[in-house]
Amino acid sequence: MTFGEKLGELALVPSSGGVFTVLLDGDEVFSRKKEARFPESKELKQLIRDRIEPDMSLGHSDN
Repeated sequence: MTFGEKLGELALVPSSGGVFTVLLDGDEVFSRKKEARFPESKELKQLIRDRIEPDMSLGHSDN
């Protein structure tokens, strides 16, 4: 697991209308509606890492 114990919970909440929003502590990290696309997993890891531990290396995901 990339973030180990740094994240307490990860939840997927069903919705409709093509909504895909990633929130971290209530703050929006990514919105499919705003970006008009789905994120790459590498991109999500970087966005989350930048908020919880900016100095953390993601190894191959940082390349």
